[in-house]
Amino acid sequence: MDTRLITKNLNTVDKAIEKKRWTPKKMMTIVIVTAVVVLIAASYYLTSGKSKLNVDLERITISEVSNGTFQEFIPVNGIVLPIKTIYLDATEGGRIEEKFVEDGTMMKKGQPILRLSNTDLLLTMMSQQNTVYNTLTQMQINNNAAQQNTVSKLNQMADVMSQFKEAERIYNLDKHLLEGEVIGLQEFKKAENDYNYYLEKKKLTQQILLQDSISRAQQLEQDKRSYKGSQEALIMIKQKVNDLIVKSPIDGQLTSLDAEIGQNKKQGERLGQIDVLSGFKVRVDIDEHYISRIYTGLKGNFTFADKVYRLTISKVFTQVTNGTFQVDMQFEATEPKGIRRGQTLQIRLALSDEKQAVLLPRGGFFQQTGGNWIFKMSSDGKTAYKTDIQLGNQNPDFYEVLRGLKPGDKVITSSYENYGTMQELVLNRQ
Repeated sequence: MDTRLITKNLNTVDKAIEKKRWTPKKMMTIVIVTAVVVLIAASYYLTSGKSKLNVDLERITISEVSNGTFQEFIPVNGIVLPIKTIYLDATEGGRIEEKFVEDGTMMKKGQPILRLSNTDLLLTMMSQQNTVYNTLTQMQINNNAAQQNTVSKLNQMADVMSQFKEAERIYNLDKHLLEGEVIGLQEFKKAENDYNYYLEKKKLTQQILLQDSISRAQQLEQDKRSYKGSQEALIMIKQKVNDLIVKSPIDGQLTSLDAEIGQNKKQGERLGQIDVLSGFKVRVDIDEHYISRIYTGLKGNFTFADKVYRLTISKVFTQVTNGTFQVDMQFEATEPKGIRRGQTLQIRLALSDEKQAVLLPRGGFFQQTGGNWIFKMSSDGKTAYKTDIQLGNQNPDFYEVLRGLKPGDKVITSSYENYGTMQELVLNRQ
C-alpha cells in the first residue's frame, strides 16, 4: 500500500469535528421559555397592575371641582291659582230654569247666578206650613182647655174654703160652749169631725190646684216647643227653597260654570266656582319621595321676566295621588306683574339652607359609580385614574363633596358606561 495514502487517512481521522451552536432543539427550548415569561408578565400586568384604556378627549366631559355656595333643592312645577276659590255646589237638586249671568262674569256678593225648580221641595214646604198651622191651632185648644180646667179647680177651691171656714166657725163656737157646759160632748164631736174633714179637703184641693198649675205650665211649655220646632222646620224648608236661586257668596269672578237651562242637577253636584282675584297662590306637585321633608315655611324661587321671585309653602296636602302630593305656596312680597291664572311656573324648592361646600358638577358618571369613585385627571392632563370619593347632598347642578376631591381637581363627569373595570384612562386627542 502506498505510504502517502495511509498517512492522509490518519490525518483525516485525527481532525476534530466541530459541533453546531443553534440546534433546532435548543431554539425550541428558548422559544418556550420566552413564551412562558411573556405569559407570566402579561398575567401580572392584568391582575396586579393597572388596566388602561385609550379614550378620545373629544368624547368625554371634563369638569373642575370648585368651592362655593351649596343649597339642596329640587325643581318642581307649579300652577298659578287665585288666592281663594269658593266652589258652587247645588245645595238642593233641581231643574235649571233660568241663568242670570254667563261664565267669566265679575260677580258681587249676593248677586243671583241661576234658578232651579224643585216640585217636591215646594210640596214639602206647603205640608210643613200646614203642620205649623195645625200645631198652633192645637196649642190654642190645649190652652183653652187648661184655662177651663183651672177655672173649675178654682171654683172647687172656693167651695171647699167656704165649707172649711163654716166648719171652723162652728168648731170654735162649740168648743167654747162645751167649756161652758152649754152643749154636750156628742154635739162637739160632730163639729170637730166636720172641721177636720174640711181641713183635709182644703189641703187636698190646694194640692190638686198646685198640680193643675204645674201640669198646665208643662203643657204650655211642650206646646211652645212643638210650635217652635215646626216653625224652625218651616224656616229650614223655606231656606232650601230660597237656595234654589244660586247666588254669589263673595265678590269675584265666576268661572267653570257648568249649567244649561233644562239641565237637571243633583244635590251636591258642582255648578261652578268664584275666584277671588285680589291675589294669587301657586299649587305645586311634588314627588312622594320627598313627603317626609316637606313642611310649611319651606321656601322656593322662580324667574319671571328676568326677575327672581320668592315663594313660601303655606299648606301641605299629604294625600298622595299617582306618586305625587301637592302644596300651596304664597308669594313673599309683590306678585309678578302680568302673571295669569293657570300659568305654569318652574320653581326651585329649597330643602336646606345655603352653606359653603366643595362642589362637583353633576354628570352621567354617577349612574355607574353611585358616587363612590370617579376618574380624576393627572397633573399633566394625559391620564385619569380611579379615585375613591364620598358625596353628600345634591341638587340639579352639583354634588356636595365630603371626601376624596378638593377645589381645582379636574375629573371626568361624563358616562362611564364603556369603561368596564378600567383603573386608568389614557387621554388622547385625535
